[in-house]
Amino acid sequence: MSMDGTGGADRVAPLYEKVKKYILDRIQAGEWVPAQRILSENELVRELRVSRMTVNRAVRELADAGILTRLPGVGTFVAEPRQQGHLLEIHNIADEIRGRGHRHDAQILSVGEEPAGAEVAAKMQIEQGSPVFHSVIVHYENNVPIQLEDRYVHPGAAPGYLQVDFSKTTPSEHLIRVAPLRRVEHVVQAVVPAAGIRRHLEMKAGEPCLLLLRRTWAQDLVASTASLYHPGGRYQLGDRFSPPLD
Repeated sequence: MSMDGTGGADRVAPLYEKVKKYILDRIQAGEWVPAQRILSENELVRELRVSRMTVNRAVRELADAGILTRLPGVGTFVAEPRQQGHLLEIHNIADEIRGRGHRHDAQILSVGEEPAGAEVAAKMQIEQGSPVFHSVIVHYENNVPIQLEDRYVHPGAAPGYLQVDFSKTTPSEHLIRVAPLRRVEHVVQAVVPAAGIRRHLEMKAGEPCLLLLRRTWAQDLVASTASLYHPGGRYQLGDRFSPPLD
């Protein structure tokens, strides 16, 4: 097959765009499915009769767009759809992962009690220096880190928090059980995470992440405030709702 098109707009499109279209057409036709390895760059050069530089640019741009995944020394694969978390409702991330037929694991980085700093105290509407529970946990989906959870909890809302085995249950699951929600606040930001967070999430330098800031109320207390970091290339947030009828 040759990329030497002769019709209309196709004739003036850059060659690398034609290579991208060729790859996308095969994916959309179901010839190449998620997690399947596509033709190598050398094979695409021979198949499409274009330069290696042209193929490389096309594949690189599709990888940057999240459509392909390149594994050095292994090959280029059709990317699996980004995992989507629910934004408007509180969901246990372990249940989300298992609902996709995947395995959830957690790495507990720290769990303990500490005095609330000024920022945490303001968020939790308590006096600075008041005791709070603090946990930092990385959640994995099929051995891939998908969320770093940095959470502060009001001891009055969940007094047994420090005794929970978070390798078997998640903080969200525990809090939903012991501190029924009255109100939830969500804020979503796109940020470049600090080096420590980037390292735990196995992200490249400069790679953006989605940060979900969540506060929950139980009774008259701010029960919890959490910063949930998600690698932008592996995760997306979304939801659906029906507006009230007039």
